[in-house]
Amino acid sequence: MIADAPAWIDAAECLAPRTQAFVGGAFVPAASGATFADHSPRDGRWLADVARCGAGDVDGAVAAARAAFDAGTWSRCAPAERRRVLLRLADLVEARFDDLALLEALDVGKPIGEARRVDVPSAAACLRFYAEALDKVTGETAPVGPDALALVEREPLGVVGAVVPWNYPLIITAWKLGPALATGNSVILKPAEQSPLSALLLAELAAQAGLPDGVLSVLPGFGPEVGEPLGRHPDVDKVAFTGSVEVGRRFLVYAGESNGKAVSLELGGKSPQVVLADVADLDAAASAVAWGIFYNAGQTCHAGSRLVVERAVRDELLERVLATAAGLQPGDPLDPASTVGSLVGEQEAVRVLGAVEAARAAGAELLCGGERADPVPGGSYVRPTVLGAVAPGDPMVREEVFGPVLCVQDADDAEHAVWLAQDTPYGLAAAVWTREVATAHRVARRLRAGTVWVNTYDAGSLMTPFGGMRASGHGRDRSLHALDSYTQLKTTWVAL
Repeated sequence: MIADAPAWIDAAECLAPRTQAFVGGAFVPAASGATFADHSPRDGRWLADVARCGAGDVDGAVAAARAAFDAGTWSRCAPAERRRVLLRLADLVEARFDDLALLEALDVGKPIGEARRVDVPSAAACLRFYAEALDKVTGETAPVGPDALALVEREPLGVVGAVVPWNYPLIITAWKLGPALATGNSVILKPAEQSPLSALLLAELAAQAGLPDGVLSVLPGFGPEVGEPLGRHPDVDKVAFTGSVEVGRRFLVYAGESNGKAVSLELGGKSPQVVLADVADLDAAASAVAWGIFYNAGQTCHAGSRLVVERAVRDELLERVLATAAGLQPGDPLDPASTVGSLVGEQEAVRVLGAVEAARAAGAELLCGGERADPVPGGSYVRPTVLGAVAPGDPMVREEVFGPVLCVQDADDAEHAVWLAQDTPYGLAAAVWTREVATAHRVARRLRAGTVWVNTYDAGSLMTPFGGMRASGHGRDRSLHALDSYTQLKTTWVAL
């Protein structure tokens, strides 16, 4: 186990990651021979030249996936065998614990301590959860009368395209791969171009675990060159996408203009934390508000980017939030003591700071942050930022910033707070803070969000589904419910 920052820096210098695409059970260059440079947001340095896949690579991966599916080496093998392979993969993820954590820290600027504490263990746990769940999902016999036998069975869809973002590469990849592979599908994974390295190592581990050739392919590259051909491919049966609203809606178009494939979408949010005047514990609320937006430098789809607070407790709560924010300053991602790392790249840092300046120009009050930090020269770091007096309808309230920026809205009463919380097109997550159980239930029922927390934030489990409403998409990751979206029902009617 690596203990300190100098040792992690030395390990980074010796990094030799996988950089080729993984298709048909082998690492291969892109068909065109093209590559793209992968740089670390920690310090801007070059990490590797990675295969830049295109439409031809998608065709090859789909052909390999379909051949593997039709051969039945995975799709029709005994559930106990799929369970064995997935459990072996989870074990291998844990065995390469430090390697995967280092790739996450370098590729996306995630603090190495958080990658080791949260991301890698969560990915392994997810794979293990679906390995153990896959033989617990059974079919049924429909009550159709004495003259027939009607069997209702679940079958895998076939070939699944999984398109994942860069903010939690290992975790969200596991959310897709776990249920898709458990139910017998072949999967083509397209990692974000900012974070290809952990996905390629995961492919190597899957082969070592015994996953048959062709069942999993990994195609690094850019959205228009890999994601769109995958979405339009007539032999892909489903696309599971996590990312932006704009790109997610394109996949609906691609599906409609090709074969009408299934599409599930998790498209981010503008999640509110509603703090009412009767909140029981201001310290707990303040901590949850600060961590809910500043964790992972605000690059979390369900980040609590809006604080809606009744005026009676606003000042006292904000004082605590600002004090907590002061202790969440960006640090070197390779320092195990850092709790917040960098943004994923320079372009994102410029965009986030531009959104802050636009909000200030529209009348918002800068309470803290709004500037760069420099824990490592050349990196992309932004200090925790809090904006007060943000008007309803302001883009800062309605548009996802995807950075460490909290906007504060003052509410007259609980009714006004609910109205403000709902005044956004998104519906991924929300929270309500109150000591009254009845109030908590009433407000939670009125908040149109896939997850509503009461007196906490970002609590979760693999046993609970995760996904959004409205502009935040449809479909669910995690829990047994995720298995539904990677299977289809088949009725076999037998005349007696």
